[in-house]
Amino acid sequence: MQAVRHPLLSPAPGTQREIVSLHYGRPGGPKAYIQASLHGDELPGMLVAHHLRRQLDALDAAGQVTGEIVLVPMANPIGLSQFLLHAHLGRFELMSGENFNRHYPDQIETVAQAVEPQLGQDAAANVAVLRRALKAAVEASHVDTELQSQRRTLLGLSCDADIVLDLHCDAQAVMHLYTETPCWPDCEPLARFLGARLTLLAQDSGDNPFDEACSQVWWKWNRHFAGRFPIPQACLSVTVELRGATDVTHELAAADARRILDFLRWRGLIAGDKPVLPEAQGDARPLAGSMPIYAPRPGVLTFLKDVGAEVKTGDVLAEVIDPITAEVCELKSPVDGLFFARDFLRFANAGMRVAKVAGHEAVRTGKLLGA
Repeated sequence: MQAVRHPLLSPAPGTQREIVSLHYGRPGGPKAYIQASLHGDELPGMLVAHHLRRQLDALDAAGQVTGEIVLVPMANPIGLSQFLLHAHLGRFELMSGENFNRHYPDQIETVAQAVEPQLGQDAAANVAVLRRALKAAVEASHVDTELQSQRRTLLGLSCDADIVLDLHCDAQAVMHLYTETPCWPDCEPLARFLGARLTLLAQDSGDNPFDEACSQVWWKWNRHFAGRFPIPQACLSVTVELRGATDVTHELAAADARRILDFLRWRGLIAGDKPVLPEAQGDARPLAGSMPIYAPRPGVLTFLKDVGAEVKTGDVLAEVIDPITAEVCELKSPVDGLFFARDFLRFANAGMRVAKVAGHEAVRTGKLLGA
């Protein structure tokens, strides 16, 4: 294993943050990239990365890593260090207010114009040409801020990978995944290995989150060249929601790490017998059918349904109770679906999103991700 340090742009004299990447196997074959805690206060991924590291160390020492595996055990040193009055604020950068998982730069048109003379009718050769050009464009891109340099570093490490796993968590939730619709055929086995109850699918959901920045280049290049050159969907990029924010246990993390490695072995990046594909524990549904539940008034929030429940339209999921007037506001499911995530806060402000239900039909339009 080789550990590489990537200094970020210093935001002030006397300060310097860095990202550390751990490299297993050797370049030249299939590549997987795994990062943890892009939202700095989402910690289950860091513990999964700890167990991945221990298992990968042993596999690499035994010569069983046949592809290239890059692990970033802590992807956001900026967000990891942001505390206010003992509260960890790792989702948004305090300087800009930007979500750490949004606004990744787009090099699609630049690369397409640069490599068009090199493309032909060999799909594998086209993939190699596009990957080299994309990595060079990302690494050469100009940055002005520490946050921009962090984004550039993470994209530079991941943009040429066959598999990208971005380890996150929700507040309280079942295991679920986000990926782009063109990635679903390759993602379906991963969902089985992880035991995901739900995979949410979208194509260009808005604001260019990290996973889509890695995967959308391929279907957009295919669209750009309008079939003149064969360009496959050469990157499976997935946001893995490792249940809830307090699900930070060795038992869960070790099992999740083992399941990720089983998937990588199934994909041929680790030597050994190909694992049996597990039975599916869930299904894929449109992200446009994932319905946010909002509290229309403030009050004490108490849930009547647990995450993982199958609910019907009109089922009461929670109540918001005004402690002064004793009025009770029922929060009902707007669709039939899976009640897959809810907040861990128990006082709701007016307009606060407190839960999510995944329906089967696409009903929303516009930007599909929350802030």
